[in-house]
Amino acid sequence: MANPALPRPDMPGPQPLEQSTVAGLPAPAGPFLRSSTGEIPDNVFRIAMTVCGLAVLGLLVLIVYELMLRSGLSWHAFGFKFFADSEWDPVNEHFGALPFIYGTLVSSLLALIIAVPLAVGVAVFTTEMCPKRFRSPLSFFVELLAAIPSVIYGLWAIFVLVPFLMQYVQPVLSKTLGWTGLFTGPFFGLSMLAAGVILAIMIVPIISSITREVLVVVPQHQREGVLALGATRWEMIRVGVLRNARAGIMGGIILGLGRALGETMAVTMVIGNRPDISKSLFAPGYTMASVLANEFSEATGNIYLSALIEIGLALFLVTIVVNALARLLVWSVTRGQPARGQG
Repeated sequence: MANPALPRPDMPGPQPLEQSTVAGLPAPAGPFLRSSTGEIPDNVFRIAMTVCGLAVLGLLVLIVYELMLRSGLSWHAFGFKFFADSEWDPVNEHFGALPFIYGTLVSSLLALIIAVPLAVGVAVFTTEMCPKRFRSPLSFFVELLAAIPSVIYGLWAIFVLVPFLMQYVQPVLSKTLGWTGLFTGPFFGLSMLAAGVILAIMIVPIISSITREVLVVVPQHQREGVLALGATRWEMIRVGVLRNARAGIMGGIILGLGRALGETMAVTMVIGNRPDISKSLFAPGYTMASVLANEFSEATGNIYLSALIEIGLALFLVTIVVNALARLLVWSVTRGQPARGQG
């Protein structure tokens, strides 16, 4: 007697997937249904996304091309000496961009020195030490600083920050650190120091917000493991949290530096706008963004206008170099690997 569980030779076998039906409808021919009508939206979507991706690259190429084209007259007149010459004389049509490059780098570096410890400290406090009921309000007020217009920062600096620095901070720095040569000379108020301080205030919310987001995603077991080994809270934050978040923190610092390099209005209002190179931070200075804002509308001669556009090109190149150095610094910290979740 034949076993009923075994199929008989005269019984049809299982039908292929192409011929099987579900609720009376034929199944798709493969794991994905690709009809002629579905290919058109896919192709349109792919082309649209490709155009969006290439648009950014095309915009960058157009910016570089326009800057190089418009600065050609100055480039042929001064060559590489334009970036090494410190004389800026529109009357005699002799131009050099070194004071503006110097002012941009010094003010941005000073801003980072002031802002990075403060921003990281705020981020660590809000994520690791602040009571939960105060975390959201504190984070909101820190991020609110990033929404304040630059001109408002400049007005506040003129009426509050500059007098405070001139009356209280600069005399103390001159007495205690004057031997370094960085804090000597008369107390102008409008100075490189004021520009660095206002830039630091402006980039603190950027660095702090990104650092806070990075610290939040550090696995909780990293903290628990370090504490279980007998570490203090400071050691837990330093070893278990900051070490794993170092690449993200560097990314926030890079963005803050980018904001400092390109900032215009607030710096223009407090830096003094004098194309000099001085070791003292009490002396007035000039930045590349500030000279463009101040003198572009007043440029009369073609070579004068070309020199200003070449300063814009220099600012563009400085931004690229600084970001490249920052990426190299990130690589030196992480050795080409993202921050891993282990102590």
